[in-house]
Amino acid sequence: MQKKTVSFQRMEDGTREDYALLDDSERKYALRLPDTILAALGKLDHTLWGYPLSRLQHSLQAATRARNSGADDELVLAALVHDIGDELAPYNHTEIAAGVIRPYVRNEVTWIVQQHGLFQNFYYVHHFGGNRNARDQFRDHPWFEACRSFCENWDQCSFDPNFPTDSLASFEPLVRQIFSRTAHDPRYVSTTR
Repeated sequence: MQKKTVSFQRMEDGTREDYALLDDSERKYALRLPDTILAALGKLDHTLWGYPLSRLQHSLQAATRARNSGADDELVLAALVHDIGDELAPYNHTEIAAGVIRPYVRNEVTWIVQQHGLFQNFYYVHHFGGNRNARDQFRDHPWFEACRSFCENWDQCSFDPNFPTDSLASFEPLVRQIFSRTAHDPRYVSTTR
């Protein structure tokens, strides 16, 4: 069976049928997103020189801490995938991770993930002459405290090789549930930023 392709070589020459074909293709591709996310998390299972844990172990530990503290499913997922962008964008991984979850979780959770790098600076950047209080620019933001708490209670403390950490398999149902949602479904994603 020959694979269908669009009739154009320039997007401006595409027809309604071309774009219907592409829309169908993209919807089918998106159904595999949970597997793609789980595979991307698996690629974090290597230790960066100097760290006692792999990025995956760190992420699992943060998610375990979130789960153990009674956080809702979206925040547990955020703790699990907050560093998923490290492989491709080590200096702006927060933007990558926020972009991945944005269509599937409420805006508060996306904001926390996007800002967690700045908030994490509080714990170490002063050792290099940086401003550890740079996060204070968001002091009046409604989600400031939630991000501060995310970093303090789940992220910055999750480098403990002796902490009892849940497996990636234990989080798989959550990953499948959230990343199988209809993107931008108003039941899950609020319209306010």
